[in-house]
Amino acid sequence: MAEQYANPSAFSMDSFRLDGQVALVTGASYGIGFAIATALAKAGAKIAFNDRDPEKIAASESSYAKEGIKAKGWVADVTKVDEVEQLVKDIEGHFGTTPDILVNNAGIIKRIPMLEMTAEDFRQVVDIDLNGPFIVSKACLPGMIAKNHGKIINICSMMSELGRETVAGYAAAKGGLKMLTRNICSEFGEHNIQCNGIGPGYIATPQTAPLRERQPDGSRHPFDSFIVAKTPAARWGTPVDLMGTAVFLASDASSFVNGQVIYVDGGILAYIGKQPQ
Repeated sequence: MAEQYANPSAFSMDSFRLDGQVALVTGASYGIGFAIATALAKAGAKIAFNDRDPEKIAASESSYAKEGIKAKGWVADVTKVDEVEQLVKDIEGHFGTTPDILVNNAGIIKRIPMLEMTAEDFRQVVDIDLNGPFIVSKACLPGMIAKNHGKIINICSMMSELGRETVAGYAAAKGGLKMLTRNICSEFGEHNIQCNGIGPGYIATPQTAPLRERQPDGSRHPFDSFIVAKTPAARWGTPVDLMGTAVFLASDASSFVNGQVIYVDGGILAYIGKQPQ
């Protein structure tokens, strides 16, 4: 019997739409998380987010409202199992369903030379950046299994592939997050659940602004010059650069993409760098 193939004419751009789906984006009060949540909302998703600071929740809901988005935030720490389980219950109570889409965005970085880094500092970074995605994914997966549909997007990093001085905890956590992504794919793919990662390059945000400030003589900050020289696109990325990839991975357009990390880095990982003059 001849193998049957799907009819290409059945494809529709509607497969990129997220209408009616609930997306939980952790740590989406600002920055990359806020941009990704905004993109998912523009594609039709209902947005839930968390933060550990109650004041940031209210401020962020107002920021979303200015973008025409009715997002709902809850106070929850991604490293606390009981708080995360309650968060998922609260989302179901508010929206009438558990999350269809999960973006594990919450994370921290501590730039400390390894010999000066305490075990406590290392554990804190790994706890938030790796244990957090495990805890939140575990809380969301039963609902996705019940629906036979789900999308998990882990915000990885170029440090999922590369090492760099002063970021031992961050690189260890993000390397682990890449493998957690692959393992969730392996374990839950049969339930029509896709787990993929986005690996941002160097992104221009308020947190990285000091690294891009002009020097008193008008020259670029040394780190700014380094990044631009290492990036074939010859610029820093912006949160907007991540939005399209997030919508793709959250949508049915990526239903056969699983266990992958898409690096949105302007080409850094593909580039050996310029030859010294």
